[in-house]
Amino acid sequence: MNHYNEYGQWLKSQFGYKLQKISINAGFTCPNRDGKVGVGGCTYCNNQTFNPAYCKTEKTVTQQLEEGKLFFSKKYPEMKYLAYFQAYTNTYGDVQEIKSKYEEALRVPDVVGIVVGTRPDCMPDELLDYLEELSRRTFLVVEYGIESVYDKTLLRINRGHDMKSTISAIQKTGERGIIVGGHIILGLPGESFDDMLREAKILSDLPLTTLKIHQLQLIKGTKMAEEYFNDSSDFHLFSADEFIDLVIDFIERLRPSIVLERFVSQSPSSLLAVEGWGLKNYEFVDKVKKRLQERGAYQGRLFVG
Repeated sequence: MNHYNEYGQWLKSQFGYKLQKISINAGFTCPNRDGKVGVGGCTYCNNQTFNPAYCKTEKTVTQQLEEGKLFFSKKYPEMKYLAYFQAYTNTYGDVQEIKSKYEEALRVPDVVGIVVGTRPDCMPDELLDYLEELSRRTFLVVEYGIESVYDKTLLRINRGHDMKSTISAIQKTGERGIIVGGHIILGLPGESFDDMLREAKILSDLPLTTLKIHQLQLIKGTKMAEEYFNDSSDFHLFSADEFIDLVIDFIERLRPSIVLERFVSQSPSSLLAVEGWGLKNYEFVDKVKKRLQERGAYQGRLFVG
């Protein structure tokens, strides 16, 4: 029995062969950094936590992809790749420049599709028209940073948009026939256990194909880390065991057809303001699978459509 809808299996069903994402920093910024809707960015954010060493803005998209391919191909010579526009907001800027970077990525040999990480308030209709056309000729996922469904939290973490914007962007993108992904953080300050579980139902009602779940990590030098050390009363930093049970409680309430890409994010220990769990991602996933079996739990068990 599959206890949840696994991303790797879903991806293999789309292609029939092994794929690897290669992260790209295409040099974009965010509207809550450059002053359009705010400054300072999200209070938890430090992009160093998810950018590999080859992912540098002084390198072209092609250079970053070729270096990423070199890294992975040593172990898997037959591997194909997805170009993952990950850092910051990859639909924010001049539309022609954005298009040219996507097209550049798709010209790199063995790149068979792209994944675009962005914000719900940064999807102009002109770009959505292009993405609809692009999705007809290559594999494309538009991945929205949702982070929280609660406006009070979005305001507190300086997202610069509300949940209404999130719902609108996901619905508009899904209506174009584009695969839509989402990203949620569990454990944001001020949110109760019940608040987090309610998010599963709200997300299930949206046309999401894939979902990433991450725990809150406090990163050195961020506003949120400073907030925590000044007053931690609104925070609950989960132990690994606690978070495993939360993840299971969450996905039991989640629509069964949503594909689960991640349960955790593991930033380098040198960047953490509060010590992490010391687990690799696959080790955490193994623990989740074992706990699912122990509890007789599975994705969607408590889902109410």
